[in-house]
Amino acid sequence: MRTERRLVFVKLGGSVITDKTRPETAKPQVIGRLAGEIAAALAACPDLRLVLGHGSGSFGHSVARRHGTHLGVRSPADWRGFAETAAVAARLNRLVADALLAAGVPAWSIQPSASARCRGGELLSLEIGPVKEALARGLVPLVYGDVALDEVKGGTIISTEQIFAYLVRRLPALVWHGTCRLERLIMVGEVDGVFESDPLRDPAARPIQEITGRNWAQVRASLGGSHAADVTGGMLTKVEAMVALVRELPGLTVHLLSGLRPGALESALACPAAPTGGTLIHSV
Repeated sequence: MRTERRLVFVKLGGSVITDKTRPETAKPQVIGRLAGEIAAALAACPDLRLVLGHGSGSFGHSVARRHGTHLGVRSPADWRGFAETAAVAARLNRLVADALLAAGVPAWSIQPSASARCRGGELLSLEIGPVKEALARGLVPLVYGDVALDEVKGGTIISTEQIFAYLVRRLPALVWHGTCRLERLIMVGEVDGVFESDPLRDPAARPIQEITGRNWAQVRASLGGSHAADVTGGMLTKVEAMVALVRELPGLTVHLLSGLRPGALESALACPAAPTGGTLIHSV
């Protein structure tokens, strides 16, 4: 009898692994601690399989905004900016990958821009073979927000959420010969989930423990953009994408939590049924 494996996607948000107010400034201590929590969860849970991703934070976002890469790429100067954005996103990815490997996580970086194709900012295709093979070989695939060629705009930016949404729809049926259960998607950010207002500006902001079809309209009205440079749309865009995903895949739960709260990620991975704070997005 084969053991059922739990497939979990984890995004380390740019807001938690970088200082988004200072260009190209990583938070190595936070990255190292989160890598250690991921390693501890994998050691404690032999049935756990992970797909990891991270945002670009003050690396890719600041460069992309300066060059307007998210608005389209047409002139020689635009294409130079496209290349610079790709380079700086890969630079942060190397820091994250090195921290994971140092913690004992067999992370393998997979460059999204090498195969991603978009139309008008929508991700149309992405090579999933390397991700599938990584999981089958016991590796932890690591993707990240990156540039992409675009049939309409020339070039664009694709977020980690877009990449995850593409993979979530396609991987579970392809990865295993046995049984694999897509359990959840964990979004690790600076703040502990979704709040009725920006908790970084309003200390009295109240947390929202759950988002479902029943309260989504009310929650949506209260959300704004990110407080720092974010060319992928800020909190509202990210939560909208996750709500759409759980509507399409009713068995999926999305968990938004703070990476600044030590142990929160490890607990969410190793003990998914235990209360760990943050916000849960699900269909019921």
